[in-house]
Formats: sequence, structure tokens, C-alpha cells
Amino acid sequence: MKGGLALAGSLAAPQVVLGQRGGGKIVKAVMSGDIPTYDPIWTTANQSAYHGVMVYDTLFGVDARQTPRPQMVGKYGLSDDKLTWTFELRDGLKFHDGTAVTGADVVASIRRWAARDGFGQHMLNYVRDISAKDENAFTIQLRERYGLVLDALAKTGTPLCFIMRKKEAETDPMQKIETIIGSGPFKFNLSETKPGTQYVYDKNPDYVPRNEPPSGIAGGKIVKVDRVIYINMPDAQTAVAAVQAGEIDFYESPPGDLLDQLSEDKNVKLQVLNHAGFIGIIRLNFLHPPFNNVKCRQAMLHIVKQSDYLEATIGNPKYYKSCASFFACGTPMENDANTGWSKTVPDYSKARQLLKEGGYDGRPVVLLQATNLFKNSAEILANEMRQVGINVQMEPMDWSNVVTRRAVKASPDQGGWNIFITSAGATRISTPLDVIQQASGEKAWFGWPNDAKHEELRTKWALAEALEERQKTAREMQDNAWNFVPHVWTGQSFSPAMMRSNINGVLPIPEVIPWWNVEKT
Repeated sequence: MKGGLALAGSLAAPQVVLGQRGGGKIVKAVMSGDIPTYDPIWTTANQSAYHGVMVYDTLFGVDARQTPRPQMVGKYGLSDDKLTWTFELRDGLKFHDGTAVTGADVVASIRRWAARDGFGQHMLNYVRDISAKDENAFTIQLRERYGLVLDALAKTGTPLCFIMRKKEAETDPMQKIETIIGSGPFKFNLSETKPGTQYVYDKNPDYVPRNEPPSGIAGGKIVKVDRVIYINMPDAQTAVAAVQAGEIDFYESPPGDLLDQLSEDKNVKLQVLNHAGFIGIIRLNFLHPPFNNVKCRQAMLHIVKQSDYLEATIGNPKYYKSCASFFACGTPMENDANTGWSKTVPDYSKARQLLKEGGYDGRPVVLLQATNLFKNSAEILANEMRQVGINVQMEPMDWSNVVTRRAVKASPDQGGWNIFITSAGATRISTPLDVIQQASGEKAWFGWPNDAKHEELRTKWALAEALEERQKTAREMQDNAWNFVPHVWTGQSFSPAMMRSNINGVLPIPEVIPWWNVEKT
């Protein structure tokens, strides 16, 4: 097998040397999928966030303990009545076109981000005004006390609160931006980028890092390489072979069934970068039959056996576990409320009964199958659904097309959908204010779940002042959520990334992969 993979890597070499130049240290990385859009606010796709953290910067970032720390902000403070936040930008912040970052850029960026992000939308309910105080300062004035302002601005769950120039940030949040100019540690090299094949990022020599050690996405973003190239390589074995042959430096998602073998290769190493793990998600569309009926959604809980998905997609039990908690396992909000269904899955007779009660009439159910990311999971799900009489219509496409298609609200026979499969970091899932956890109807994330009680509990959670109070509310939320079923989990995984042994300093951060602090020796 090693010989075969090495041969595959040699044959793949012409694909992975594009965009190289003489001299300097270049890191070539294969991420988990292609970049669907350069606008990291318009989408929650992780690949766009990977692009975003290279090009843009954030006001705050969470450190290794998930504590918000200032990033673009220098001084900041909260008024005595806890209703006005005042922020000053630190010195040396410049966009890649040479213009200074101003309070006006920040205000426009926060407003655009908050219009798309679940956490941001919730925060805006308590905001009276966001305004620029002068060129280097801005304020956030609250209607009433809201203790999660810094948490919202610092989070790594997509979309992050990236700061753009005012002219781009004033773009309609529902429209993608076209001009990519940030102030981050790397510059996007559009001339050498070939969409669908490779994306090139050069070190920003004008970036001024904080004078602090890096921790999480916070601290000093010191770039130690000259260029990073993201290479789109859908075939997993080709990517693995390319790393083994030294043609690629980093591969985000090596196949689980090869991990034991790869751990014996002295030229590569495996590193878990997201210790909280990822949750696989089956997202259901509330707008159209059959999943506009709660009984049909409940039926899905009784057919999805998580271990089947985990074995097929991860392979090595060292890197996965089943999890019934609505807030992911191993997180502060984990609990066991209303999880009895997880102990009897699969229960096909129960699922058939619920489908009958829900009035399922045998119509086609459109399942979007991302062939380069969740192909196996979609095939398992289709088989489980057919076991209970659901007429599944699989529609294969790559992930970037799923990202586009999932935004369509039309009926499935008019270009819409019923189900798509994705994943999200457990850190995101553990926060009730994340966009995936919204249930505000057509204002919610794709699938557009609608449940008034859930929204009331999200607000109750956000306004709680103590951890114990939030945990109690999270239990209430979970008890309710597994009744109205906005989605179904396919399990929790902790897959390691694969990299050459001479790559060091990759920071373990939930949701994003940074390339500052990385050394190639």
C-alpha cells in the first residue's frame, strides 16, 4: 500500500507545484474542501473561514482557554452602568492597500457580520447603537445589560467577526463581496490563484503583530513562512501520497482507515487540532414536506445509528464517539435530557409509525450528497431512510455546490432540497447562540427551523449570569430541541491532521486553521 500511495503521489506531482516561486519558505496544504466563496461573512463554510483568517483580522480572539482577548483592539472598557463599551484600535493597523483601519470600517464590518451570524443577531437585539467615536475608536451602546459582547466578537465559530474596509462592509449582507482586501497577516495573491485548483497567500510584510505569545486565535500573529498555498485535491489517497512524498506539507482530513499506518511513517506526523472535535449534522428542511411535519422529523432520530457513520467516515474508534447531547459531548453544556431515543436506535418500526402519523405520502425526498466531503454519510443515510419506506432521491455534487444549493428556499422539485449533511465544531454546537442553533424560522440557518420556545430559552441562556444557570437552561433547551428536531447528529469525531515532520507550530484552534506561528524547517 505504501508503494502504491507513493506512486500515486508521483503521478499527482504536476497538480501540486503550481504557483511556486524560487526562494523562500512555502507551505502547501490540502484542506477539507474547495473554497466556495471568498466572502467569509456570507457563508458558514469552514473553507471560507480558513481563507478569512489569512486575509482579515478580528477585534478580539479567544485564547487556548476560550477566553476573549483583544486583537485589533488596544484599550477598551465598560461604563459603570454596564451599557456602553468603548474600544480604541491599536497602532499600526493597515489594510493591504495601505490605508489605515478606522472606526468607520469597524462599525460597518460589525453590522454586516451581525446581520448574518446567529450570535451577532442575538446581540443586536440588545444594542442601541454602534458608532465611530473618531478615526481610532468606536462604541457599542446597549439597551440593557448584555454580558456576551466580547464573546460574540471573539468567537471562532463561523462566520467570525472579520474587519473589512467600509466600502466592502457596506455590501448587502445577503450579497457576496467581490473585492478581497483585508488587514490580516497574509495577503491574497489573486494573480497566482486558480479557483478550484489553488489559492495563494503571501506574507504581509506590513502586518504589526501583538507583542504577546500566540494562544488560540489570540496573541501575536507572527508569520514565519513566505507563502501558503491551499491546493484543492479531492482524492484522499492522492493527497496522502503527496504528503508522504514531500510534495504537500499538510493534509487536513486524512482517511481514518490509514491513520494507524501513517503513524508509523517517520516522515509525517498526526496532530489533533480541534480537541473539542466535530459533530456530524443531518440538516432537515422545515419549509417543505415531509419535514415541515414534526412527526417526520422525529422519525429521523430513530433511524440514524451514529456508529455506522463514524465507522465509515473515521474508521479508528480512537478518534470518535457517539454523542446524544444537543450541545456536543465534553462541553460545559453537555447533558442527557430527552436522550432515550439514542438507546434504541435504529428503531425502524417506531420511525415508520411516526412517518405515518406525519402523513408522509411517498413523495421524493431530495438528499444533497457532497461527493468530496460527506459521500459515505449520505449513502448510509439514504439506505436507512429506504428501510422505513422513504423515497430518497440522491443528488450528487461537490461541496461548493451544496453550499450554494442549501440557500435555495424553493421546493425540492424546483431546485430546493430536503436534507443535506455537514459538520461543525463542538465548540460552536455548545453555544446556543450559534447560527446553527437558531430556530427563528426564515431568519434561521439553512433548514430554517422554527420554534418559539427554543428562541425564548436561547435568550434566557444569554442573559444568565452564572454557569450553573446556563447549564440548567441548556438542559431545558435540549429537552425541547429533541422534540422539535432541527437536525440529527451523526456522531462526534476528533480526526487528526497529517503533516510533514518538519512542519511545527500549527496552533490547535477550534473551527479554523491558522498559518501564523508555523515554521518549516
